[in-house]
Amino acid sequence: MIKYDFQNDYSEGCHPSILTMLLKTNLDQHQGYGDDSLSEEARRLIKKKLNNTNVDIYFVAGGTLANLLVISAALRPHESIIAANTGHINTHEAGAIEATGHKINTIVNKDGKIRVKDIQAVLDEHIIIPHMVKPKMVYISNSTELGTIYKKKELEDLSHFCKIRGLYLFLDGARLGSALCSKANDLAFPDLPDLTDIFYIGGTKNGALLGEAIVINNDKLKKDFPFYLKQKGALMSKGRLLGVQFAALFEEDLFFDLAKHANLMSMKIAQGIKQKGYSLLAEPVSNQIFPVLPDKLIEKLEKKYLFHIWEKIDNHHSAIRLVTSWATHETVVDELISDLG
Repeated sequence: MIKYDFQNDYSEGCHPSILTMLLKTNLDQHQGYGDDSLSEEARRLIKKKLNNTNVDIYFVAGGTLANLLVISAALRPHESIIAANTGHINTHEAGAIEATGHKINTIVNKDGKIRVKDIQAVLDEHIIIPHMVKPKMVYISNSTELGTIYKKKELEDLSHFCKIRGLYLFLDGARLGSALCSKANDLAFPDLPDLTDIFYIGGTKNGALLGEAIVINNDKLKKDFPFYLKQKGALMSKGRLLGVQFAALFEEDLFFDLAKHANLMSMKIAQGIKQKGYSLLAEPVSNQIFPVLPDKLIEKLEKKYLFHIWEKIDNHHSAIRLVTSWATHETVVDELISDLG
């Protein structure tokens, strides 16, 4: 029996529109290393959606690569990055950031988000120069590893504080589409260049075969960035294959439409869970939800579905993580809800 996968939002290949554009342009000859017309069109479309022509955009293959590129390019050897202890760079990247020589100053949190007071506490601890690392960048993700999102006021507060304290603000946007299309969101796509120094747009988890678009807003971080791409093995000779995907995603509103579907499926599951009388670790707002279920029910569900067991709640209950995607079938969602009993 083939189990339906709710472990992540990149189990499928890509949206058919991307395959169509890949096939349509397959035999066209293009310049290499991202200097092709397809990548340039993707940059133009993204800048148009951002309502900002003063950003630099680079396409790379994946999220971990984007994170280590941005951080290693922005920081000097003695500088560190502040992140939530649940942040992706701290938990699921095999020490990639530390391997570039930069310490991660972690902040314990309950909702995946960090706040000004948390950053200030880290700065207060690192005042003995030069005997300690010097915090220089703040890393956040939207949505977070716990499925929460940053509201506009929260991001404004972080941005203002970072500017005052001379810190770079870096937003990991692996699931940016889901965050921006959440019904709880009040942040607009064009707000991001004003409120961050650098961020990236996740394609891998939102309908692309693979790929993330790094958007550099701070002029200080733009210099020589292509050299870092090449040195870290991220400058693809067939860069067109990344560019064409983002051209397809942003030609109309496909990027946002796919995220809306993922969120819609997630919210339907969450509603079904509540109607069955079960609780959730947190109120769901994106395409990740964390229901608390009896262990016996979890064992039953594992026979038909793939998902992660997130944490043990008590002797008889655990929280699991369910992730919906742009391609999640509503019929499967209905079946899952029915299987909850």
